[in-house]
Amino acid sequence: MNTHPPFRITLAQINPTLGDIAGNILLMQAAADTAVAEGASLVIFPELSLTGYYPADLLDEPAFLARVEQGVAELLACTRATPGLHWVVGAPMSWQGPGKHLQDCLLVMADGELRLRYAKQLLPTYNIFDERRHFEPGPDVAKVLRIGAMQIGFLICEDGWNDAGREYAVNPFERLADAAPDLVVTINASPSNIGKREQRHALFTAASARHGLPLVYVNQVGGHDQLVFDGASFAVQPEAGVVFEAQRFCADIQTLGFVQGRFVSAAGEALPAVSHEGLPAMEFYRRQIVLGLRDYARRCGFKRAVVGSSGGIDSALTLALATEALGAENVVGVTMPSRFSSAGSVDDSADLCRNLGIRLIEHPIRDLVTQYAKGFEEAFATALQGLTLENLQARIRGTILMEYSNAFGNLLLTTGNKSEISVGYCTLYGDTNGGLGLIGDLYKTEVFALCRHLNASAGRELIPQAIIDKEPSAELAPGQKDIDSLPPYPVLDVILKQLIEGPRLAGKERVEVEREYASQLGSESGQALIARIKKMIARNEYKRRQAPPILRLRDRAFGSGRQMPIAAHVDF
Repeated sequence: MNTHPPFRITLAQINPTLGDIAGNILLMQAAADTAVAEGASLVIFPELSLTGYYPADLLDEPAFLARVEQGVAELLACTRATPGLHWVVGAPMSWQGPGKHLQDCLLVMADGELRLRYAKQLLPTYNIFDERRHFEPGPDVAKVLRIGAMQIGFLICEDGWNDAGREYAVNPFERLADAAPDLVVTINASPSNIGKREQRHALFTAASARHGLPLVYVNQVGGHDQLVFDGASFAVQPEAGVVFEAQRFCADIQTLGFVQGRFVSAAGEALPAVSHEGLPAMEFYRRQIVLGLRDYARRCGFKRAVVGSSGGIDSALTLALATEALGAENVVGVTMPSRFSSAGSVDDSADLCRNLGIRLIEHPIRDLVTQYAKGFEEAFATALQGLTLENLQARIRGTILMEYSNAFGNLLLTTGNKSEISVGYCTLYGDTNGGLGLIGDLYKTEVFALCRHLNASAGRELIPQAIIDKEPSAELAPGQKDIDSLPPYPVLDVILKQLIEGPRLAGKERVEVEREYASQLGSESGQALIARIKKMIARNEYKRRQAPPILRLRDRAFGSGRQMPIAAHVDF
């Protein structure tokens, strides 16, 4: 029987704020205190935990870099207060060699000394990542450190993602395996999207098994502009796969024991089994959006939000999610009926806000539209009609909402979904006004599904069934319906998923989309529809470029994850 106490490791899944070095150090100190209390020898923080991920062009600012250097010195001083505890932290560090003047580094500190420095070797420049913009890759060497009786090896995020050897010429994981550590520690800032948890588990389970190395994976959590990090830090054993997982979408400090190559609880007991099943898609979307909004508002100094309530499903879902994230007392809906607004839409807005417990303010725009139309005709000698009149209504509403935001300090949330944003079914400087889009990475069919999920989870109608059942309409012209301008959303969404995401779609969804897309290609009318949708996507890039940030939910979201030119002729 083994009588030796386990080697204890604290996984510090923290929620750092970009640029808030003092605040991030406080988070690390608190986690280190927990580690000491639980008898840990090692406390592990996420990638770039000192600055938050990703600092972007803050890294070009000399004053910021000076503050980073000071922060590293402060961390070293902090470690003197935790004798024997090794802190694994992430920080940008200066580099005196050729190329960029910074490296993305993992630092091991203990008792006021820097015990190890490891520079990230693989710097991603795809999708949302642009690390090579600021960092120079580290050398192709393994870094290990003996802590007590344990030989620990270290990696940083992307360094562990190339074990199949498909993306880069070097494989840091294989090089580290050659050094034969007892345990691998990898620090990460891995943004969340649908299917990402399962992807991480599969990749690191395979790498652990291939090299016969147990590992701990520590990820950051929190919303940072468009990106949301879900945490979900985990531990892997070669023969068993993932044997521990931290909480998702919240900070979580957990201490594990490690004895004879196996992870146990801090008390040395067996760990509960980890479910292979992730969150259902709709619950994942819900939690990601709620955390993303909550952190965005907090970090930008907003306590309250305002949403234009049209009586339609997009604004209804936005209001429901905002209420969950910020509290009913901090969310306001504004209904702005015009002469084209149906009585049902106004009533539906009232029912929705009553169900959510939020305030609804009515600000009719009929007279404003009339005055604009009169002034337009007097100035330009032509009647205000058609698309110009439709867009005017949206822009008046957008102006009123911005007035409210300016006057009362509420964050204006936009309500466009991915289907409509893709094809430009939105008005620049109108319904695109605002500071953040919550549902801009949800296709319209997913908007309906998430509304049903929220109602089912609540056990009552948060979102009135009348809103879910009504045919979508912008209500900017008599009898207007979305289907007058667009194909049915189930058809449109399949085409959009294939054109925008394609091979980035995961698993079952990819199979279904490819099958239905092939069916469209099988007819002349389907081919014509696809060609039309391609042109609409390309033609409306200028709108997306000027839209507010959108919380990223899927592997390829609009924003930094999909960079397309505006002034281009697309003929393919």
